[in-house]
Amino acid sequence: MSAGALKPRWGQPLTGIISFFVFLAIALVTWFIFSDPRGPIKWFPYPFVMYLAMMILVGIWQHMFLADWPFQKIGQPLRGIIMTIANLLLVWFVIDVVFYRILGLGFNFLSYYGLEAAGGKPIYAQVAVVCFVLIGFYTYPVATIFFGKWPVQPSNIQQPAAGFAEFGWGSLITLFAYVILIVPFFGILFKVPVVDPPVVAALNSSWWAGIGGTGHVHWVFGWWEWAIIVLFMTVNVWRMKPWSVITLPQPWKGLISVILSFVIAYGLAILCRKIIPMWVPVETFHLLEEEKGLAEVQRFLWLHSAEIAGFTLIPFLIWHHYFDDIAFGLDKDGWSAFLLRTIGVCVFAACSYWVFYYANFGHWALGNHHMDELAHRFPHGESLVWNFWWIIPLLWNEWFFHKWPFYVHED
Repeated sequence: MSAGALKPRWGQPLTGIISFFVFLAIALVTWFIFSDPRGPIKWFPYPFVMYLAMMILVGIWQHMFLADWPFQKIGQPLRGIIMTIANLLLVWFVIDVVFYRILGLGFNFLSYYGLEAAGGKPIYAQVAVVCFVLIGFYTYPVATIFFGKWPVQPSNIQQPAAGFAEFGWGSLITLFAYVILIVPFFGILFKVPVVDPPVVAALNSSWWAGIGGTGHVHWVFGWWEWAIIVLFMTVNVWRMKPWSVITLPQPWKGLISVILSFVIAYGLAILCRKIIPMWVPVETFHLLEEEKGLAEVQRFLWLHSAEIAGFTLIPFLIWHHYFDDIAFGLDKDGWSAFLLRTIGVCVFAACSYWVFYYANFGHWALGNHHMDELAHRFPHGESLVWNFWWIIPLLWNEWFFHKWPFYVHED
């Protein structure tokens, strides 16, 4: 190990085990404070999910794009504390100023205050922000992971110009994806009634209704979340496999990787939809159909596919960052280790799923009151919120604190 490199403070697997339980404790305590209906603030699900989602996206901008600029020379833990505070301030600014007060001037569904003033439902603006973040979880980091920061790098551009260039490039891609995959859903929410003379609707309705069996945005969630998982497993436990076998130059390597990741993601979403009825109670489907019809069942299947994807977040992130891609004697960069970690992530995700729904962690630990009966535990998507909240302490420690105090620098 080269001088100055990080090493686990207590060796492995003890460092990984300790960090796991520390992050779990932080996630549970902060969940109780901000989200739990039994806690003091009770922000679940909105605006809690909006803030936590934007915290991660802004963290990507800070760490992946700007490389911790302008705080990169400050020692730990002060740097981590400052970057955390900066993150929270930026989150407020992006939501309350950029979305609600600037972009919302032209698109009222992006403005909490605009919808409130118009007598609409302000929560739709919060949903719109969450949907932007969902798209951004893929479209912002994809240039770094699949394209090797092309077209910004390689170059002699320094920070912060390099980071802002990546941000601009990612924002352009995000804009196109958001307009195509998210805005049509709001065409349903704000559908113009049939009147005489007819009024031309400004927003088209969901073009995917015939494909997914529902016009709900959860069709997008169902496979896009899997695309996010494929993207981030690539740079974590997959150690850039299987895309490392593609030897083409950029942007061709990146484009092929993106296309294949979408194919894999959609295939996994379809697979999940097929197997979900194997364990979700029949009564759950009856309740959904009685409430809103068959389209509601389809909506649930897409959303629950996204939830299943979300259960892989904790295993692959902790395995990579705090268990150092441990492969139990195998070559960490070999295909055997790739397969081992992939299977391991799936096994741990399945165990987490069982704990959340069948051991009813979502009820007794997180306070979701409707989860007392088994048939009522599945339809609402709470597990996705919890899994993303859990990874925030991990990501903040890795991104902002550079694993302090769990790792130390080699002398």
